[in-house]
Amino acid sequence: MADPARKTLGVIGGLGPLATALFLELVIQMTDAACDQEHLDMVIFNTPSVPDRTRFLLGLSTDSPLPGMVRIGRALSAEGCHCIAVPCITAHAFYRELSEAIDRPILHAVRDTARHLREAGVVAAGIAATDGTLATGLFQAEFAAVGIRAVVPSEDAQRQVMSIIYDDVKAGRPADLGKFDAVSDELRRNGAEAVVLGCTELSLVKREREIGPGYLDAMEVLAAESVRACGYPLKSRYRRLLA
Repeated sequence: MADPARKTLGVIGGLGPLATALFLELVIQMTDAACDQEHLDMVIFNTPSVPDRTRFLLGLSTDSPLPGMVRIGRALSAEGCHCIAVPCITAHAFYRELSEAIDRPILHAVRDTARHLREAGVVAAGIAATDGTLATGLFQAEFAAVGIRAVVPSEDAQRQVMSIIYDDVKAGRPADLGKFDAVSDELRRNGAEAVVLGCTELSLVKREREIGPGYLDAMEVLAAESVRACGYPLKSRYRRLLA
C-alpha cells in the first residue's frame, strides 16, 4: 500500500531541457531509496517552447513565458501533483503570479538557497546568474531578508556568465571553465564567502570538472527541497549542500 505521507512532484520543465534532465537525476540521486518503489512519483512537462524568461524580463521580447508556465502548472495540478518545482531560477521572477494562478504549492529555490546559506553561517555570497535574475533582484532580496550581503559580478564578469549560459550550455557546447574561474575569483576578491550557482545551466559546469568547495548550487537546493516536500527521506550526504 502506498504511503499517504508521500506525495507526487510536478515539474514545469524544459526551461532549459538539459537543466530539467539534471534536476530529475538529482532528485533520484538524493532520495534515500533502496528500490524503484521507494523513489518519488513525478510528473514532468518538458516544454522548451516556453518563451525565454531573461529576454522578456529585460524588455527584449514581448513574448511572456507566464501563460505557458501557468498552463503547465494547472495541468500538473490536474494530474494530482502535491507541489511543483520549476528548475529554472529566472522563472522564479514570476513566482507570485504562478502561485496566484496555480492551486498547488510552488517550491521557491531562491528563498531556500538563502536559508541554506544562513544556516551555514555565510554573511556574504556571490551570485552567478542570468541578467534577468540579477535585474529582478531575486537573490538580492532573499539574501537581505536573512542578513546576507549579495556580491554581484562586474559588467565584464556578467557578460562571461551569460556567455557560459547561452553560448555554451544552452547551445549544447562544453562550458568555458576559464570564464567560470574568472567570475568566481572576482566574486571572492570582492568578499564572497560562497558563490551561488544561481542558474540551472551553471549546475552543469560541475559535470565537466570538480569545481571545489565554496559553492552552493541552487539546483541542488531545489532538488533536495523537492524530496523533502514530497515526504521522502534525503540521503545524509545531501543534508548539507555547501561544502
